[in-house]
Amino acid sequence: MNNLEMYKVIMRPLITEKSTLQKDNKNQLTFEVDKKVNKIEIGIAVEKLFNVKVLNVNTINMVGKKKRQGKNLGKKRDWKKAIVTLKEGDHIDFFEGV
Repeated sequence: MNNLEMYKVIMRPLITEKSTLQKDNKNQLTFEVDKKVNKIEIGIAVEKLFNVKVLNVNTINMVGKKKRQGKNLGKKRDWKKAIVTLKEGDHIDFFEGV
């Protein structure tokens, strides 16, 4: 798997209050990932991109919410979330120097 494919696997980190607490307390990071990838591919991509050791990967398929704007009905897109547990002592800083 080359770098371009790894960047297609991991789309973006999810920075929320809950994910920040998980990062601080359990050394877990949350990412939005491609819907077609599996846990093994996610773990390999995180290890190679961020140079850390991955212990566990949990995935969740998120269903897009239904939205309404006036008479028009719509739906947000479905997406996949991955919660990655890192080895004790490893960490990734998303906001270095801020």
